[in-house]
Amino acid sequence: MVYDTVHMVLAQGDMVLAVSEGTFGGAPTSYYDLWRVEDGKIAEHWDVMETIADRETWANENGKF
Repeated sequence: MVYDTVHMVLAQGDMVLAVSEGTFGGAPTSYYDLWRVEDGKIAEHWDVMETIADRETWANENGKF
């Protein structure tokens, strides 16, 4: 699991979301990490990873990010 680019970090209250991309097992991958912070420490973490499809298979030019 390699993180290459952080596209955005959003925070509100005690929740922080990071949207990133990199590679997992050599495949281009998007990462969405969500943390809940309590007393200045990470209390909970959730994540979603998805392989980024080859550009020629895209239904439009919007891309993942």
